Amino acid sequence: MSAATVPAAAAEAGCIARLAGVTYAIGGRKVFDGLDIEIARGKITAIMGPSGTGKTTLLRLITGQIRPSSGRIEVDGADLGRLDTDGLYRLRQRMGMLFQNGALLTDLDVFENVAFPLREHTDLPESLVARVVLMKLQAVGLRGAARLMPSELSGGMARRVALARAIVMDPKLLIYDEPFAGLDPIAMGVVLRLIRNTNDALGLTSIVVSHDVQEIGILADTAYLLSAGKVAAAGSPAQLAADPAPVVRQFMSGEADGPVPFHYPAPDYEAQLLGTEVPA
Repeated sequence: MSAATVPAAAAEAGCIARLAGVTYAIGGRKVFDGLDIEIARGKITAIMGPSGTGKTTLLRLITGQIRPSSGRIEVDGADLGRLDTDGLYRLRQRMGMLFQNGALLTDLDVFENVAFPLREHTDLPESLVARVVLMKLQAVGLRGAARLMPSELSGGMARRVALARAIVMDPKLLIYDEPFAGLDPIAMGVVLRLIRNTNDALGLTSIVVSHDVQEIGILADTAYLLSAGKVAAAGSPAQLAADPAPVVRQFMSGEADGPVPFHYPAPDYEAQLLGTEVPA
């Protein structure tokens, strides 16, 4: 049975997001070419791959920021290709997003950053907004930092505030875009624990985009490795680590030489160096 014909009830029970035969191109260059991915409900799924393989682009497709050239994308039972603007807006309210740099609003303090989605999307009284915000800050260990400004936070603290904001609306799906980038080992350990505990305690589904092999090995239930516009390997982190395919082995072990080239495609080096050709 193809992904497109799985009954809706089965899709609801088994996975929260599905991409089937997805293609997407930028400027004539194919980023995805027949991509098939399923995100299991209630689990942590990692999306991995070398730089330039479209990991962040995949998140933009799942959140409906961009449309695929072809293929089908379903999220929480909804076909993204059939949603109008209002439907897509309602779907996004069931998602939380932690951006690479935290993306805190610099003119608002910690409390107001976390409260922002509640003020935008609900009519809750201020007393209830305050309680919800304090609960989420307590969950990430930063209730005492409620009145600090973003400029007063360390990188790890800013990431934790961003996580509190991402979960303040109690989303079904929580998306992390490179959550470990720029963190010291202590902060990384804290964020790792928060992602795992938040997913399990709140009954969420999490998608983590990262190239940190060691951390994903600790955190993820399932991992997908992207390469050449398709899924090169899928399974548990341990299964990926044991995969003998050259492209998988190169990425998982950090080998410099392999199917993934270091150099971007270019004309002959010697001819260009000794000639008069200027790069276009």
